[in-house]
Amino acid sequence: MLRKKEKQITMANTGSNHTTLIARQTEISGDIHFRGNLVIEGKVRGNVTAHSDSDARLQIVDGGIIEGEIRVPQVVINGNVKGDVFAARHLELASKAMVEGNVHYKLIEMLKGAQVNGALVSSADLSSAGEPHMLGYSEDETVIEAS
Repeated sequence: MLRKKEKQITMANTGSNHTTLIARQTEISGDIHFRGNLVIEGKVRGNVTAHSDSDARLQIVDGGIIEGEIRVPQVVINGNVKGDVFAARHLELASKAMVEGNVHYKLIEMLKGAQVNGALVSSADLSSAGEPHMLGYSEDETVIEAS
């Protein structure tokens, strides 16, 4: 019994298990800076940030909306984002993700149905000048349609 209590105290001190929920029917205007986990089911009009050296994780569920820039190490999107996304570690775009802005990532997972109206920029592909390598549409590319 004592061991279980010690473990709970240790976990609380790390701050990584704290979850903040912005519930459906909730709308927030203003910037949010957080640690731990942030789940968005409602609407946020403002920038969402976390320390890049933390284990912070942002999850935008189906029906969740953010109108602003996102700068969080780990991001899971299954809702709508109007603004640029910067995921320093991992980005997951689920099947109902809709991003209207540029997406900067180190590691990305993108499921069928996810939409991005902007550039996909890999932070792992920096040129020697420090400019990011842009992934985008090229007129030289051949498009093959499945029949």
